[in-house]
Amino acid sequence: MITFVNRQLNLLTMILFPNAKINIGLNILSKREDGYHNLETIFYPINWKDSLEIIKSRDQKFTSSGIQIPGEGNLCQDAYDLLNQDFDLENVHIHLHKNIPIGAGLGGGSSDAAFTLVGLNNLFDLKLTKTQLKKYAIQLGADCPFFIDNKPCLAKGIGEKLSEINIDISNVFLLVATPNIHISTAMAYSKVVPSIPKNSLSSLVSESICSWKMQNDFEKGVFKLEPKIKGLKDEMLDNGALYSSMSGSGSSVFGFFKQKPMLNLNNCRMHIEEISI
Repeated sequence: MITFVNRQLNLLTMILFPNAKINIGLNILSKREDGYHNLETIFYPINWKDSLEIIKSRDQKFTSSGIQIPGEGNLCQDAYDLLNQDFDLENVHIHLHKNIPIGAGLGGGSSDAAFTLVGLNNLFDLKLTKTQLKKYAIQLGADCPFFIDNKPCLAKGIGEKLSEINIDISNVFLLVATPNIHISTAMAYSKVVPSIPKNSLSSLVSESICSWKMQNDFEKGVFKLEPKIKGLKDEMLDNGALYSSMSGSGSSVFGFFKQKPMLNLNNCRMHIEEISI
């Protein structure tokens, strides 16, 4: 997060860089009476980022650039509205430059919302603790609270019950590929039969990355709907990935490699980063 003052206009500006996440393993455990599902997954933050600017303004407004955001409204504005109910905030201009693919299992929208809460908390000196910010974040989306701490976490419930987890991922390269395919979350859930796995993710992830056996329960149904997504996973494994999986309900696929991957995956947005610690 960057804070600076425009001295000519005497305006305080918050500049933040909301990051994406991947799901390492994802078990759909049961369907709840409220229609949601209990799950178990590991949220892992990655460095694929949007940029977010918040500045005090005469008029309240939200604008965006980069990847076009479909539909009406935006979670950044929703985050402002939520805090405004309790704190009667001044107007701000929120500008989001969208770089993280939308609806791709990477949590970009949830991250934008959570970072907006953090930015407004700092801009207006609301003195909200992380625990309090998480209570606001859960009202915006099940995985929004994760981005408040933004550390690897084991997530349970609908994704809101978080506990920090140590994962030994080091000296590897991460490749994330997002094809131009949209997967409906509702459709992905409709293809899953909930079940309790034999081994918990916390025990499986403690093994060497080369031995990981974590599954994403969405893969079976999504791969039948969109074989191209299965093809991405197969291509990563065929080209030396130590572990590969779809993230969330798709359509992004990621792989961990010992050497920097040189794959040319056509019609995909790609992100590569080195994980050294």
